[in-house]
Amino acid sequence: MTVYLDIIFLENLCINCIILLATGLINKNTISIVRILLSSLIGSLYAVILYLSVLEVLSGIALKILLSVCMVYIAYNPRNIKNLLKQLILFYLTSFTFGGVAFALLYFVKPQNILIKNGVLVGTYPLKIALTGVIVGFIIITIAFKSIKKKLSKKDMFCNITIEFEGRFKTLRAMIDTGNLLKEPLSGNPVVVVEKQELVDVVPIKILDATEKIIAGKYDLNLSEYASKFRVIPFTSLGKENGLLLGLKIDNLHFEYDEQESNIKNVIIGIYDKRLSKANDYNALIGLDILEIGEDISVLPNIEGGNKYECITNIKK
Repeated sequence: MTVYLDIIFLENLCINCIILLATGLINKNTISIVRILLSSLIGSLYAVILYLSVLEVLSGIALKILLSVCMVYIAYNPRNIKNLLKQLILFYLTSFTFGGVAFALLYFVKPQNILIKNGVLVGTYPLKIALTGVIVGFIIITIAFKSIKKKLSKKDMFCNITIEFEGRFKTLRAMIDTGNLLKEPLSGNPVVVVEKQELVDVVPIKILDATEKIIAGKYDLNLSEYASKFRVIPFTSLGKENGLLLGLKIDNLHFEYDEQESNIKNVIIGIYDKRLSKANDYNALIGLDILEIGEDISVLPNIEGGNKYECITNIKK
């Protein structure tokens, strides 16, 4: 059987591109076509070298894992080790799913002259079988992940946050809102929406009573000391296309999520004058982007006698 190296290279290039694109879409990564192509090229070259048996050491499992790490890192440029591991696991799951579907199709089609050499599948089967395999695999894994997300427990939708403003602290229960993409227009800082009545203990009452005047720029001189903290946040919601929230730059936002406690500066709270939950299950909305920022900053140290939130509560009392 005649085997053409350029065919092996092109087939692996196409399949690698689709697998990496699918992995990025499922994981909601920022997709860079240049990075995807570069990563796929490396994987395709490895497949050709592996087929030629240039060096026996190249077929070792350790090198294959290292190659996968390099491909994922080049394709998605993860911010830290934790994100790299998440993307690597999803890359393997996607690859295994696609490979299983492709083999199933080959079993039913029964093409002639197929062999596996050094882990590389070659033969006279048409490329459309391999492409069909990855497309069907993508549909299967997308449906599977959507089903898993729907079954996430309710506790995964909430986290505890503590607002720090001028030496005062307020701990609230926040819902993790994937649709909350609010940013302060000028700085791009993320916005956490908080019910006004929950801020009485941390924000001066004279600010809370004058939110509409502050938004309109007609506030009294007795609020001028806070002028540098004020922001106007435009938002769109159901029934209100051009809404405005008063934003207040706080000193720190502490939050507890995924068994970690993190501290973020440069966060704006948007003061909302109604209830966010009819059942009062939560009093704030926090976006996933803030939680992702928290993965890249130092974790608050543990303090004897309790965790950081307990210490904050004691200080407030």
